[in-house]
Amino acid sequence: MDDSPRYMISVAAELVGMHPQTLRIYESKGLVRPKRTPGNTRLYSEHDLDQLRTIQQLTELGLNLVGVERVIALQDEVRRMQTRLERMERRMREEIERVHRQYRRDLVPYSQRTTALLPTKEPGRRWTSRS
Repeated sequence: MDDSPRYMISVAAELVGMHPQTLRIYESKGLVRPKRTPGNTRLYSEHDLDQLRTIQQLTELGLNLVGVERVIALQDEVRRMQTRLERMERRMREEIERVHRQYRRDLVPYSQRTTALLPTKEPGRRWTSRS
């Protein structure tokens, strides 16, 4: 997703179907964080627009802004956990492949011979019978 800031507040508001003041409120609540130009103009990215659409959907479902903030935080946490899990799975696959590559070197030929196990007499000891 493109995170390049490119839309001024009026354009961003129009693209998501909100009033610019609503975007300012969402920014003040920390729900969206547009970038700023050196002249302090807000610039919204595609990611910001998606975030605004998510906020809009959640409020339409009846969530207040505190609920929206919690849902967004949980979504972010799930994304971080998914990324971590994918990284762990990749490392696990690499480790499994590394172990599998070692198998060939560890193979030892095996021949099946029949050997009978017989009692042996230790040197210097007499055969005795326990009864």
